[in-house]
Amino acid sequence: MTVPPTGTPESDRELVLTRLIDAPPEKLFRCWTEPALMKQWFAPKPYETPVVETDVRPGGSSLIVMRGPDGQDMPNRGIYLEVVPNERLVFTDAFTEAWQPSAKPFMTVILTFEKRGDKTVYTARVRHWTVEDREAHEKMGFHVGWGICADQLATLAATL
Repeated sequence: MTVPPTGTPESDRELVLTRLIDAPPEKLFRCWTEPALMKQWFAPKPYETPVVETDVRPGGSSLIVMRGPDGQDMPNRGIYLEVVPNERLVFTDAFTEAWQPSAKPFMTVILTFEKRGDKTVYTARVRHWTVEDREAHEKMGFHVGWGICADQLATLAATL
């Protein structure tokens, strides 16, 4: 079965990226939860990810800093809402550490890793608080940027 490069949004506030990746779910899950691995693929090159701090459990916090080619840091704080090893990760930037509300919530991400033989149907559903936020994320290059990252993720997972 062929999986399209993008999935179908469930609402006008959602963006979706779906890929069939030639690696089992447990390798993709590791790449999403182990800081040393996340640093290798998380930002679309030439961006990099110099800081990754994760507490992968419901209520656990994360800090991911992406750095642009100009040296500008873009810190992203969030909280894990659901963690099902090798199957599903849900996190949001609506809260920072210890359930403190963020100044401006932007998105909730639902990642699923569906085993398909020795491959994985990888789906990233990104739900936004408003249609305007979804449109802004789309204009930032969601499909291109998240697509590049999915390719980098697939390349890394194949080496594990």
